[in-house]
Amino acid sequence: MAEVLQSLEQLGQVAKSTQPDAPVHVKKIDAQGRAYATGKRKNAIARVWIKPGSGKITVNTRDQEVYFARPVLRMVLQQPLQHVDRLTQYDVVVTVKGGGLSGQAGAVRHGISKALTFYEPELRGPLKKEGFLTRDSRVVERKKFGKAKARRSFQFSKR
Repeated sequence: MAEVLQSLEQLGQVAKSTQPDAPVHVKKIDAQGRAYATGKRKNAIARVWIKPGSGKITVNTRDQEVYFARPVLRMVLQQPLQHVDRLTQYDVVVTVKGGGLSGQAGAVRHGISKALTFYEPELRGPLKKEGFLTRDSRVVERKKFGKAKARRSFQFSKR
């Protein structure tokens, strides 16, 4: 039977005792000393492994300068590492598939951010504050029947 509460202090004590503790984020590293994470953006999926190293980023067995030729895309990859001052501390190995280059770069950025938090849980706060851990859920809207595209109608003709 539930006990009867006589005062507001007792209610406060009961409420404090039933609140769950904040989640504790622990270091997640495999046998090779790497942290693994999956990043997603549009239709692109990136599998990311980070380990201590010299700061080399390899995408689909190619250097990042070769795979992402545009400087803007390379900048997107390095944003989480720059934000936490870890540009030259980790080697990053990525396999990415699906989507276009812009979506792939966003997926890699998301994966690098998640892998950093698995390797160093204390980096979660700064990365989350900048929005690097949030998965950008925007995807292409599907085509509807009776329409030329998702929302575009066919051209109107009077005759």
